[in-house]
Amino acid sequence: MCSGVIFNYQGQDFRLFFPNPKAMLPVFQKDGSMLLLPWGRRKTQLGALPPGGWARLESIYAGRWDRYFPTPVKLPIVQFMEKDMEGTSHWYDLSPGQWIQGLVAKEKQEQRVYIVTVEPDFQDAVHDRWPRIMS
Repeated sequence: MCSGVIFNYQGQDFRLFFPNPKAMLPVFQKDGSMLLLPWGRRKTQLGALPPGGWARLESIYAGRWDRYFPTPVKLPIVQFMEKDMEGTSHWYDLSPGQWIQGLVAKEKQEQRVYIVTVEPDFQDAVHDRWPRIMS
């Protein structure tokens, strides 16, 4: 489900994990610049946006995110981490030219980014949800 990421922002490498309430993700802007936005919302955090850090692609298509004015964005992640059923972490590299699809949701002044997930299309997947990798 992608609970950890590595990315480069302003020349510095960051390794962040979703449980950290201060976790941010890089979002490509239309002008080519990058912006850091809060990665989802933890149940203990105040706010009106959905708890969690992920948005299932099928729920986006079904309109469940429409009330949050969803905007698709590119997340320039270098590596992401998935835990298998035994809890062992596995890190995966993205190739040059690839990114993870994100969704920016808004509710009044609150704005957060969620990682879009899909069912993996390969047998060796360590988790039943996988980040949507685009190129």
